Amino acid sequence: MSPLPGTKADRLDELHDPSISYTRFVVLFAKVMGKKWTNKNLAGALHFLTTNCLNRVNVFRNEAYCRLFFQAVKELKEAAAFKLIAYVLMPDHCHLVVNPRDGHITELTGAIKGLSARYVIDAAAPGEFLLQMPAADGITHQLWQESFKDLALWSNWMIWQKINYIHNNPVKAGLVKSAADYKWSSFRALYWQSGEPLEVDRDWWWPDDVRKLQAAMKELEEGERRG
Repeated sequence: MSPLPGTKADRLDELHDPSISYTRFVVLFAKVMGKKWTNKNLAGALHFLTTNCLNRVNVFRNEAYCRLFFQAVKELKEAAAFKLIAYVLMPDHCHLVVNPRDGHITELTGAIKGLSARYVIDAAAPGEFLLQMPAADGITHQLWQESFKDLALWSNWMIWQKINYIHNNPVKAGLVKSAADYKWSSFRALYWQSGEPLEVDRDWWWPDDVRKLQAAMKELEEGERRG
């Protein structure tokens, strides 16, 4: 691949070239966009998602709760159009790499957190997830923190860096000696095709992802002109 153009204007011009390869498009797109789309709904990209349990409590040391989390993800995957590339459920947080077809990562994250919380809280003892005071919206029990962190992924290097990070998480935390030994990650599903605890998608991209990325680029340009 030839060197990246030196100016932003050059990069913008090349992004509109209909003969541009997909690999070069995502590299240039990342250069232009930087961190502008962190925690943004963005179609055409993979998303590295992180969400933590409230107060970082070790909720998922309970295997029954782990199974309920994956039941929720499986049901949502059957009902909504998103690709599941990699995952790990740690005792107090989780990481996912996903590709929602519509790019609505905020809504997908909310659905995953909401359904999994409902299943876990319903199965728990009455006071286990009870808040000291009801929230402003009347919620009395809570499993997840309100916030989440999402990073859009553009290149194969970025994607594999996050997949490897996900699978190494339990090893780094001292929970297991080998990534293959951890029960609640996608390592075995990805490399051994075991389908456990939840099957992953082999094809990461939707057919129209390039077009959606180009549309996002146009939206970014228009926003910068207005700003």
